[in-house]
Amino acid sequence: MASAMTLPNQPLRVAAIYRFARLDEFEALRAPLAAFCCGRGIKGTLLLAHEGINGTVAGGEADIAALIDHLESIEALAGLEVKYSSAAQMPFHRMKVRLKREIVTMGVSDIDPAASAGTYVAPADWNALISDADTIVIDTRNAYEVSIGTFKGAVDPATTSFREFPAWVEQHRAELVGRKVAMFCTGGIRCEKATAYVKSLGFEDVFHLKGGILNYLEEVPAEQSLWQGECFVFDERVSVSHGLVEGEAELCRACRHPLTGQDLLSSKYTAGISCPHCFDARSDEDRARYAERQRQVELAQAQGRAPHIGR
Repeated sequence: MASAMTLPNQPLRVAAIYRFARLDEFEALRAPLAAFCCGRGIKGTLLLAHEGINGTVAGGEADIAALIDHLESIEALAGLEVKYSSAAQMPFHRMKVRLKREIVTMGVSDIDPAASAGTYVAPADWNALISDADTIVIDTRNAYEVSIGTFKGAVDPATTSFREFPAWVEQHRAELVGRKVAMFCTGGIRCEKATAYVKSLGFEDVFHLKGGILNYLEEVPAEQSLWQGECFVFDERVSVSHGLVEGEAELCRACRHPLTGQDLLSSKYTAGISCPHCFDARSDEDRARYAERQRQVELAQAQGRAPHIGR
């Protein structure tokens, strides 16, 4: 359920929201929900599908509280999973409410996390589970997210899309036999759906971190933590660390890959133009185009205009 965290000098509240629930008339929610958010200056993205709601939004504390109350008043959405954090500046450019086939895209039919997900594990109990030699710990996020932080000893499936996760499980199915399977993700939604999929294959000892990495980083003290690095988030903060304070990672504006301090020192890094993850995959023509875009960004900033939005 929802938990609150207010930091001084950071007036914007960020809410990561999801709930797996049957929404037969989800299309009808789109326009009223968009109007509700836009009328209160809330920005971010919310996804609606037959299987529920998912998204992250930011706004004033009272406005976000009003949105959560509004969503909780919808019978099917009562009991939302909400993770709060803060931002010094608005981390989104606009408000979007989108209709989707799935609120987190796996591409496998007949998976119902609301009815068949794995066992929730509270952050306080997570360390003991993943430290057990009989447990295989799987990071269900994509490789670019894992690159800046993950749990000690976790398996990285090296996926570029959550759609690839079922195929990875099939390829490594023998490694899961006889083991406890513990999965995690940023806010809890991907790993909840992942556990439902793994259980559909006949595995029973399947667990997932309640509230995801964000919940763990808020509740578990840094000195007791098994988390290594920072946690990628899908907004302009780029990453957060223990206590959900904004991290130090930056974003390559050419390929959108998160960058560590070491990446920023690379000879292949040029702000807005290239980084070690995309330099060899881009042409000189691409870099010239990115350089012009970066020039426009810097010009807009110098003139005090609204941020120039790139790709």
